[in-house]
Amino acid sequence: MSSPRDRDGFEQRPDEGSGWREPGHLGGDGDRSGAEQPPVEQPPAEQPSGEQSSSGDRPAQGDTGGSTTWQPPGWDLPPAEPDRPAQSPAAGPQTVGEQPPGGGLFGSRRPRQPGELEQVFAYRGDAVGAQGWAVQQGWAISDGTAPEDAVLAELVRTSPVRATKDHRPAGVMRGRYGTLDLVAFDVLYASGRYAVPEYAVTAAPVLGTLPPLRLSPARFWKHRTGGLVQVPSGDPAFDTRWVLLAAEDGPAARALVGDAAVRGLLLGTDDGDEFWTAAGHLAAIRPDGHRPQLIEHHARLLTAIVGALAPAL
Repeated sequence: MSSPRDRDGFEQRPDEGSGWREPGHLGGDGDRSGAEQPPVEQPPAEQPSGEQSSSGDRPAQGDTGGSTTWQPPGWDLPPAEPDRPAQSPAAGPQTVGEQPPGGGLFGSRRPRQPGELEQVFAYRGDAVGAQGWAVQQGWAISDGTAPEDAVLAELVRTSPVRATKDHRPAGVMRGRYGTLDLVAFDVLYASGRYAVPEYAVTAAPVLGTLPPLRLSPARFWKHRTGGLVQVPSGDPAFDTRWVLLAAEDGPAARALVGDAAVRGLLLGTDDGDEFWTAAGHLAAIRPDGHRPQLIEHHARLLTAIVGALAPAL
């Protein structure tokens, strides 16, 4: 019968660590195995400055300069320097305002660059201001209560959005852009002490009789479309994204959807605008407040649409 002392036929060689003991500086308190201990080398005695040992040997690397207390390499810390700038050992020094690279499972990730449309319609605080821009262009400004502004209430009432009696035109700007006379204004929702611009409208007065037309992104919900029929363009890419509604499938509607320049411009947008005809105007509306870039965006689209409709008027 074997006992815990039996080695199961495997003898331990004397040179395989049987005489090992914990070093004294790590808490060893003597030889527990009874083996003879090797002599401990004593550090050299401290010598006066400028003198060398009798053997002429230079101090070994890590020598503490005569200290009799053993310390691991790197134990001595550098002196505290409160004014020393913080520095990352891996990334190196950073300049003021510099952000460290982002981490992650696959390393740092390059930020996505915004597209052209995102840059156009991104909110930047409107540092110039729509009315400030209009004044620089020589446009006239009114608060929406001038006699010539009465027609704007009809544009708000017939707009493709759900306007109520609490919606009214405000911040009206009139001027010329390219070949068009334009009026741009905000549709303000005002009820009690609450007033906020909800929509931006840009409209161009057109000579001649405009048939009822509604050109909207296909993804938008359609309001007040009774009596209107859809007029397809024959371009699958365009008809998938845009819908033209008209009182009849007549020359004006065909001229509009048949214009390649108009279709190309609309396909290059973010499908965020709607167009309609009312009160002798061709108008564009967007759920936003007016700013210079939006006025210019509407002006380019209205110029193309008016040009496409001109032969049919």
